[in-house]
Amino acid sequence: MGMIERLLSFVFGGGRNVIAETAEVFRENADAGAQRAQSVQVAAMQAHAAEFAQGERGRFDRIMDGINRLPRPAMALGCLGLFGAAMVNPDWFAARMQGIALVPEPLWWLLGVVVSFYFGARHQAKGQEFQRVMSHYVMRSSADAGRQSLEASDGGDNPALRAWQERQDRVRER
Repeated sequence: MGMIERLLSFVFGGGRNVIAETAEVFRENADAGAQRAQSVQVAAMQAHAAEFAQGERGRFDRIMDGINRLPRPAMALGCLGLFGAAMVNPDWFAARMQGIALVPEPLWWLLGVVVSFYFGARHQAKGQEFQRVMSHYVMRSSADAGRQSLEASDGGDNPALRAWQERQDRVRER
C-alpha cells in the first residue's frame, strides 16, 4: 500500500492539484486570464478618462458657450414655425413672404456672409480648442520605451550584416 501511495503521490503530487497545474502549462487559466483582461480594460478606461478630462471653466465661458449654442436650434425652430404659420394663416404668411421678396439681392449675400462667418468662426474656434487640448495631453504623456527597446537597439552580433559589410568594403577597395 505504501508503494502505491508513493507512486500516486509522485504522479499526482502530494496534496497539490497537479492535474490543474499541468493543464495550466498547456492552457491558460480562465480565471487568471479574465482577471488580467479586466485589469487591462480598467487601466485603458482610466487612461482614456484622464486624457479627455477637461479643466474647470469659468462662469463667463460657460454662459458664452450656452449663448453660442442657441442660433442653430433657433434657425431650425424658426423654419418649422414658418411652415406652421403658412398652414395656420396663409394670408399672413403670404404678406410676410412678399416683404421678404422685396429685400435686395446684396442684402441676402450679406446675410449669407454673416451666417457663414459666424458658424465658420465657431467651428474653427472649437477645432483649435480641441487641438490645443490634445497637444497638451500629447506633450504631457511621453512614450515609455521600456527595457525591450534598449535590448532591441543593442543589435548584438549579426553574421549576415557582417558579411554584407565585408562585401561593401571589398567593393569600395576596388
